[in-house]
Amino acid sequence: MTVIDGKRVATEIRASLRPRAEMFSALAHRPAGLAVILIGEDLASEVYVRNKIKGCEEAGIRSFSYRLPAQTSQSEAEALIDSLAADDRVDGILVQLPLPAHLDEKRLLDHIPVQKDVDGFLAGNMGALALGTPVSVACTPKGIMELLRRYEIPVCGKHAVVVGRSRTVGRPIAMLLLNADATVTVCHSKTQGLAAICRQADILVAAVGKANFITADMVKEGAAVIDVGINRIDGKLCGDVDFHAVAEKAAYLTPVPGGVGPMTIAMLLENTMEAAERSLK
Repeated sequence: MTVIDGKRVATEIRASLRPRAEMFSALAHRPAGLAVILIGEDLASEVYVRNKIKGCEEAGIRSFSYRLPAQTSQSEAEALIDSLAADDRVDGILVQLPLPAHLDEKRLLDHIPVQKDVDGFLAGNMGALALGTPVSVACTPKGIMELLRRYEIPVCGKHAVVVGRSRTVGRPIAMLLLNADATVTVCHSKTQGLAAICRQADILVAAVGKANFITADMVKEGAAVIDVGINRIDGKLCGDVDFHAVAEKAAYLTPVPGGVGPMTIAMLLENTMEAAERSLK
């Protein structure tokens, strides 16, 4: 069984971005720029934002960080995004989720121009993804596809089962796999006979947010199992897959931590760099 080392791949991708960032700076007479907006005081979001800013520094991308209080109004948040949308120094805009309950997430995100949607969550990008022509692809699904490519795991003609249908992971990874000529089944909380469907998968993507949800009896011998889950039990991180049990059957398996997680920020940085390079055309 091969453990897919997402941390190593992410490090390689981040290193490859620096010369691209230097080339862009020379041509555009400015660095590529990513604006990150954090509203409220969610501790997990604070960690994610710090890691994104650190990643920008390593890649040679300028970061613009905006930390707003939890009581920020809808109009104040929208006004900030509008100003960043018009700022030529900013190539990508990221609003860290979740938002405080009083804010309308969809209305807020709709103020981000599609060309600066480096998260790939906007309707314009999701719709274009369904047609195979997105401007930016959601970071975690894009990272999964990159891991499959780098580990030379065949996708074309294979049966992929995605457990989870969120707009951030489940739906976009299903479309990416379909665009790569896999046969795709999407499962969710209402799916009947889930274990039997999972056992058909050549590629099994677990994105349900439940610790150790995917057990060995749900995995086909020789499958590639991609664990997107991040859960905490007794202070320790674990995924949606029962790693040690599934490792006895899978041919490829991503660990948690160190698998898909590091790829998300790497792909965010790559999306930002791609957005900056598009601005030169």
